[in-house]
Amino acid sequence: MKEQLPVNTGISNSIILGVDERERQCIRGRVYHAYTEGAIAVRSFDEVVWIAEKLFNDLGYPQMTTSDRDFWGNSYSYRKKEEMVRVMDDKTLFEQRGDLGTFTIRVQHRQHSSWQGKVTWMENNETVCFRSALELMKMIDNVLEKGDLKG
Repeated sequence: MKEQLPVNTGISNSIILGVDERERQCIRGRVYHAYTEGAIAVRSFDEVVWIAEKLFNDLGYPQMTTSDRDFWGNSYSYRKKEEMVRVMDDKTLFEQRGDLGTFTIRVQHRQHSSWQGKVTWMENNETVCFRSALELMKMIDNVLEKGDLKG
């Protein structure tokens, strides 16, 4: 039986998270997206968020509705990088797998200083919506602990 690619492949706001280890709610694994040739190693959910935020800022999509600010009141805006070139095709991207679990994360909006979108647990082909990056992290952690995306 031929494996089907997840719905909405090929869009710039998708990343693949392959989780290889989980210890005390801390993960180790790899992030893939279409604009890098290989894996980006991660040691925490924080690193996943930082990598994705940098990608979205460089692509200019999805756009933020609020600006980043520091403790001194300075705000920062980002401009789309013109040189962004897609280097990984959908088939290669969606063949990547983690030892414990694989998740396709599609961020559709960046509102209220967080993310909103859909996450697909690739091993079970189960998709749910999330309303914040924290909710997304909890969903993924729940899969790794109990094997249930919906919690």
